[in-house]
Amino acid sequence: MLSTRAVGLGPSLRQAAFRPARAQALKSVIRTSIGKRAIQTERLKPSDAVDILNKQRLKRPSSPHFTIYQPQLTWIGSIFNRVTGGALSVLLYGFSLAYLFAPSTFDSAHVIEFVQGLPDAVKYGGKFILALPFTFHGFNGLRHLAWDTGRFLTVKGAYNTGYAVLGATALSTVYLTFF
Repeated sequence: MLSTRAVGLGPSLRQAAFRPARAQALKSVIRTSIGKRAIQTERLKPSDAVDILNKQRLKRPSSPHFTIYQPQLTWIGSIFNRVTGGALSVLLYGFSLAYLFAPSTFDSAHVIEFVQGLPDAVKYGGKFILALPFTFHGFNGLRHLAWDTGRFLTVKGAYNTGYAVLGATALSTVYLTFF
């Protein structure tokens, strides 16, 4: 308080503290004296609102993800994990639905008989196509379980586990394909 008296601000601070009604009245006078704009509105159907929203979305800039960023192990692994999970789900549900609608055609005996008649190159190619997503998704799932426990969450840990998943996937895919 001594510093406000020395500078001479004491009376003005007291005046502002004890007369807030005057400031409020001044604000209301300013608001009413400024002319108001008339805004014209119209009713829209819900489909019109959706059309307007879609037009606004087209004008938004898209995220510059693939165009400017250097490919990294973390996001390539994430994308491949989603792709392999989707592919394995499609395969599981597709075979299940096929067995449901035609059980005599897709039973074990007919499938084994069909595969036995294929050339060896097609058999190895099919085994590779099945083994690669299965092993990658499995090992990457273990990696994610380790992350859920709070381990390997640093950048170095994420890259080390990523390379470990790739190595384990390569070895197990080769093993499942040829042995």
